[in-house]
Amino acid sequence: MLPWGLSCLSALGAVGTALLGAGLLLSLAQHLWTLRWTLSRDRASALPLPKGSMGWPFFGETLHWLVQGSRFHSSRRERYGTVFKTHLLGRPVIRVSGAENVRTVLLGEHRLVRSQWPQSAHILLGSHTLLGAVGESHRQRRKILARAFSRAALECYVPRLQRALRREVRSWCAARGPVAVYEAAKALTFRMAARILLGLRLDEAQCSELARTFEQFVENLFSLPLDVPFSGLRKGIRARDQLHRHLEEAIAQKLLEDKTAVEPGDALDGIIHSTRELGHELSVQELKESAVELLFAAFSTTASASTSLVLLLLQHPAAIAKIQQELAAQGLGRACGCAPAASGGGAGPPPDCGCEPDLSLATLGHLRYVGCVVKEVLRLLPPVSGGYRTALRTFELDGYQIPKGWNVMYSIRDTHETAAVYRSPPEGFDPERFGTAGDDALGAAGRFHYIPFGGGARSCLGQELAQTVLQLLAVELVRTARWELATPAFPAMQTVPIVHPVDGLRLFFHPLASPAAQDGQRL
Repeated sequence: MLPWGLSCLSALGAVGTALLGAGLLLSLAQHLWTLRWTLSRDRASALPLPKGSMGWPFFGETLHWLVQGSRFHSSRRERYGTVFKTHLLGRPVIRVSGAENVRTVLLGEHRLVRSQWPQSAHILLGSHTLLGAVGESHRQRRKILARAFSRAALECYVPRLQRALRREVRSWCAARGPVAVYEAAKALTFRMAARILLGLRLDEAQCSELARTFEQFVENLFSLPLDVPFSGLRKGIRARDQLHRHLEEAIAQKLLEDKTAVEPGDALDGIIHSTRELGHELSVQELKESAVELLFAAFSTTASASTSLVLLLLQHPAAIAKIQQELAAQGLGRACGCAPAASGGGAGPPPDCGCEPDLSLATLGHLRYVGCVVKEVLRLLPPVSGGYRTALRTFELDGYQIPKGWNVMYSIRDTHETAAVYRSPPEGFDPERFGTAGDDALGAAGRFHYIPFGGGARSCLGQELAQTVLQLLAVELVRTARWELATPAFPAMQTVPIVHPVDGLRLFFHPLASPAAQDGQRL
């Protein structure tokens, strides 16, 4: 029997040997992983692969990306340049930023690249969506959806949108405590999308239940493609199936009613009508996937941008003053004269006050500064960081080869942050950069310096609707309320997968004096 000291030394030696062996195995695995992707370059091209790291076997750099957020991309851009390689969500990725590089990618749709979302997103959204369509199928679907976002359709949406936004702002002012703006904006956006875009007849309880399910769906949209118990993909599939069950009955009823409709009343009606005009009939499954896609397109991004608008206006009171001046000059300075109704301690928004909407697309078109504020919000805090494509063939970008079959992820945020076409530094908040001189600077040659809605064949169809919602919100906020932080300091921003304040942006809202009170003060 060995002495106790020798036994300890022997055990420590065995542990050390095991750790050394494990370390060598990990090092060998990472070396082979790196070699595997180095050898995947297109040997017919003399150009090298972009610089960068492929991370760890299978996981790549996904965990770093999720933890570091926007810092992940900015740090690698500083180290490797505006084109670099990485491995995210199970796929090799070329990350691209800079107006010229992004222009090549966006205008290369169907020729150099095709749309490619992560495998998890493709599984969850389904095969009958605009996001997943390519070639002629994409062109046909885009034509069908365009009717739902035409100017005539927007004109119909504006009064209903204004009523919903006015009611929401009044409920914030009536709240007994702080309002978590991001959560409230998500609930509001979902209600507007479900009722106004989809025309679903949902009471508050049904709407809240469906919104919670949808949020779980969105939270797991970008996950590792592992359909195993407790995985993000499994949770997303469960949420998707629940959504489809909720939507199926409503859509079936809508199809029956729609056969007698002369004109579409909402976006989903528009899709049904446009498809029938082309001699087709959509199945219930296709409509369920189209409905979820419409919700997805409107939900997180619009809620994110709405929250960013509230935050940036709070941080820049001079912008609020300029909006108030512009509204007064247009005869729109007075808000609805009804006093804010009690919110009922979280029982839902107050009822409509009955005041008629006073805004239209034409009216909003005259509010130049409001439009500039919305553009600046979307430039400084774009809701999504970029978009995915897949290389259809090997091509050159910034002196590097982009191999056929690799994913290409163009960066909206990095491109905005590095743009050098504005008269003021890109990191500052300056709505006037989008004045007449600013629009000239963003002419045809420079338009890819500003891409909150993407560009090319896959530019966002709903961009005018999104900007309209933000303009309406800005007007209702500024002429109805003042707001202040309910926390000691402004929150940090999380940027993956959707931009939002980490604490949800907790604010106190206070109603401004009513028109009658203002008249009394002047007397």
